[in-house]
Amino acid sequence: MDSNISKILLAIGCTLPVYFIAVIWLIPAQAITLALICLLVMLWSNNGLPLGVVSLLPILLFPMFDLLPTDEVTSNYSNAIIFLFIGGFLLAIAVEKTELHKIIANKILAFFPNTITGMIYALALTAGSLSAFLSNTTSCLLLIPLALFLSEDDALKKRFALAICYGASIGGIITPIGTPPNLILYGLLDQLNLPSIPFIQWILLVLPLALILFLFLGWMLSWGTKNQQITKKPLQQQPKLSTEQKKVTTILVTLILLLFINSPIQPYYGGLGLNEKGILLCAGLILFVPPISILNWSDSKKIPFEILFLFGAGFSIAHVFTSSGLAVQLATFLQSFSQLPLPLLILLIASLVTFSTEITSNTALISMILPVIYALGQQNGLDTRLLMMVATICASYAFMLPIATPPNAIAMSCAAVEVKNMIRYGFLLNLFSILLVFAVASTYWDYFLNF
Repeated sequence: MDSNISKILLAIGCTLPVYFIAVIWLIPAQAITLALICLLVMLWSNNGLPLGVVSLLPILLFPMFDLLPTDEVTSNYSNAIIFLFIGGFLLAIAVEKTELHKIIANKILAFFPNTITGMIYALALTAGSLSAFLSNTTSCLLLIPLALFLSEDDALKKRFALAICYGASIGGIITPIGTPPNLILYGLLDQLNLPSIPFIQWILLVLPLALILFLFLGWMLSWGTKNQQITKKPLQQQPKLSTEQKKVTTILVTLILLLFINSPIQPYYGGLGLNEKGILLCAGLILFVPPISILNWSDSKKIPFEILFLFGAGFSIAHVFTSSGLAVQLATFLQSFSQLPLPLLILLIASLVTFSTEITSNTALISMILPVIYALGQQNGLDTRLLMMVATICASYAFMLPIATPPNAIAMSCAAVEVKNMIRYGFLLNLFSILLVFAVASTYWDYFLNF
């Protein structure tokens, strides 16, 4: 039997037990939703079908099982963030076409050890530093060409790409503006008339957590590479940038400055109010316009459209997760553990949010679960700000699946990264993150939030 047929049958075989077990506790629509999510994850993981084909299956499956109308499913494939991706991919293509990524790589190598471990830390810390102030999607898109350039070895490309995407996700938690869940928490604190967490205090609370995660990430991705060498192509020293490289550099520098200026720092600065998705798409399209003329239309064929389909599938899953009532079931499940001691409740919330955010939008999840956690804390006389902060931080710990967060999807655009690699490394990082948040929140955060 053809191996791909075996993989498809295996995925279906794993899906059926999920449905029959889930239907014992859930209504049929919710059990079907869980089973279909299982089927998609299995097919993504075992490569039974091409990535892009599996990513389009929700358009057929969700209407077929009467979970969502076709029009509602397909609208997720034209989500506004898709156009941010297109702009970012065009910039990445321009960087690679002009070989500007070689210059950037050389500059990074000058500051970090020219070893595999050195490069992993360099890429992770650079992505994290950018993501603390910029969109983690944008940061990842700008850096991903380096993962492809630094080595000819696919195994090392995989590690470098994962360093960038995981580093971007970790960096997003460092500041209140680094990722949408952080801003949602701030909005809810204001709405509930709870004391806000000042910008600097947030950084002081979260930075130790992020630094430990960066250390663990570098160690994890470096494991087993002791005797390997970077096979980077030698770069001839250039006295100055070429005209094309100067054009792309100017666009990139202008873009980064504009994104920084556009980012609000509440309540001190409201930002410019420009739409970040429009900014990225504009930067990508400018590359076609004379006299810049870096790209032509044939270059657009290099855009990994299967990744755009993948993200459409992720939005569709998030949509059906809410519409089927699974999100409400999650909240109800959490309420049943309201009598647990605070440390165990922190561990439960961290685990539940971390793994739930793998299959649903972290923004949607945190919007739904924060009010539940607030009510839970109020009923039991617990520190509501502490519990809500635990959930908010863990909503950014989506390391296992490509549909979980944009950086993961971008890493998949590197041919060297497969879903099974991401699941293996991501699961370890998820477990470590949960235990770390539990330790830090139970001691450091608990003390300083009530100081």
